[in-house]
Amino acid sequence: MSLSMKGYRVISVDIPRVWNHQEWIQAFEKFLDAIDVHHIHLYGTSLGGFLAQLFAQHRPRRVKSLVLSNTFLETNSFAAAMPWAPFVGWTPSFLLKRYVLTGIRDGPHEPFIADSVDFVVAQVETLSRDDLASRLSLTVDAASVGPLLLSDSLITIMDTNDFCAIPQQLKDQVTERYPGARQAYLKSGGDFPFLSRPDEVNLHLQLHLRRVGVDARQDMVPGVPKNDAGGSSSNQNDEQGGTDDAQDDRTDCGSPRNGSGPPLVPDGPDSGNSQNQHLSNAYLSISREHLVHLMLLAVMENEQAILASKAMLHFTCEYVILDLLRTYLSSLYINLEV
Repeated sequence: MSLSMKGYRVISVDIPRVWNHQEWIQAFEKFLDAIDVHHIHLYGTSLGGFLAQLFAQHRPRRVKSLVLSNTFLETNSFAAAMPWAPFVGWTPSFLLKRYVLTGIRDGPHEPFIADSVDFVVAQVETLSRDDLASRLSLTVDAASVGPLLLSDSLITIMDTNDFCAIPQQLKDQVTERYPGARQAYLKSGGDFPFLSRPDEVNLHLQLHLRRVGVDARQDMVPGVPKNDAGGSSSNQNDEQGGTDDAQDDRTDCGSPRNGSGPPLVPDGPDSGNSQNQHLSNAYLSISREHLVHLMLLAVMENEQAILASKAMLHFTCEYVILDLLRTYLSSLYINLEV
């Protein structure tokens, strides 16, 4: 949300229910095609970082940069620590949840880290058995990251220096694989720094995007009107997806004032000269006066209707009273004759 409010298009993706890495690559590519995004910058933590590297390896034209956090290069060590991996698809849900939660450190945490752990534990409880089995299958499925066509200068390694479920040896392998990558270490953050240290993570992400040539776009900020001269939808999709192409020049979003007169609209393809702008302002003034006139007429009509209603009510009351009085006098006259 913080990066979105600054003018970046951020998409949070949940890992789909796939059972091997090839299915993951195909599913993620279809997802990008469905949302019409061709070039992306990937940020992945733990298993997400591993899957991001695999996608960059097999689809090098689509990935423009990587931000890797507490991740690894191969799954052999996880498969060795899980001898019942071939039967993960038939394992009951409570055993899968217990195995996943054992990887989270127990004991006292900093307040923000404790909150992030509680949030993740609550999310794990909501996952179905198939979703849990799918995530574990991706973790233990035999695979390793091969050479990337992506330059090390377009990679940022963002690790935490406190306790993490990923062994330090595996994290060191990532650092050794990309010696030219930018390193951004967090003093603390646990396994989920994007939840426990969101301000620091967003700062490093913003610095990474600026370094690889992606600037924030004011027309992407919610609530800010988009500039009509920003280009076609296809160009916007390329820029939102994170292309390193040069962006179009943009005009100032503020509305200049012409002396003491009303504010003028920014210049654009549909905006004419100053005369057209004054005509537009005059049209708005006339429309407002006409609207006020109609409202006054409606009030006057309502007042006339109220007066007519009062007169009718007064006449009805007089008629009823006179009729009752006549009936009473008639009955009184009959009684006197008797």
